[in-house]
Amino acid sequence: MTDAAPSALKVGSLGERGFGHVETWVFDLDNTLYPAECDLFAQIDHRMGAFIAETLGLSLDDAHALRRQYYFEHGTTLAGLIRLHDVKPHDFLDYVHDIDLDVVDPSPELGAAIEALPGRKLVFTNGCRKHAERVTTKLGVRDLFEDIFDIHALEYVNPKPSREGFDRFVAAHGIDSRRAAIFDDLPHNLETAHALGMTTIWIDCRAMGRPEHVAHEDWAELPDHIHHRTEALAPFVAAIGASLAEEAEGRKAVDGARNPQ
Repeated sequence: MTDAAPSALKVGSLGERGFGHVETWVFDLDNTLYPAECDLFAQIDHRMGAFIAETLGLSLDDAHALRRQYYFEHGTTLAGLIRLHDVKPHDFLDYVHDIDLDVVDPSPELGAAIEALPGRKLVFTNGCRKHAERVTTKLGVRDLFEDIFDIHALEYVNPKPSREGFDRFVAAHGIDSRRAAIFDDLPHNLETAHALGMTTIWIDCRAMGRPEHVAHEDWAELPDHIHHRTEALAPFVAAIGASLAEEAEGRKAVDGARNPQ
């Protein structure tokens, strides 16, 4: 398992959990493609609480308590609202994702790094496609992704980290999980990815202090299902691309020496 430093990256065989085998690159959206410091979830959480309060006739405090409860019990707040209150998913998603993206800056560095990766690139999110398209467009990376697999495609009640959700995603895109790498800020999502044979990269957002992140702050070492860790996506991805390019050039040089013209 490697940390954030590019020099620590391993690019090698599948058994070494490097990146030389990867054909498909999978990116989570929120707090992964954009920095957690943007804190879009503060806006989303506020709107989720307001939606629940209005829909279920609760106080705002009780609504936020229920939001957190359903998140931990059902994987997403929406899944709990659908299962227990028959909430219409489009109503909820359209409302909670109607947020201000001024805090998200375009990232040419991230775009160049993702573009340099060899193979397919996909977004896999528990959010909705409309939100993902807005965010990736603001970042300047939308056109780099083959597809966005969202909560609608997961039929709302099969979000990450459920095995069924991952199986749907893998089947929909014909992915060889053993030749895929996934970037995500939530370690429990990476448990399922690891079980499928994916190479996992944890975007460590513990500094933000959100409950789903600080639960892991007392780790003495990373668990086996996390193969790499970084706090900064763009330089980490750039280091992967540079290492892969260097390795490819090395293979060309060896092949040229073996087969001189």
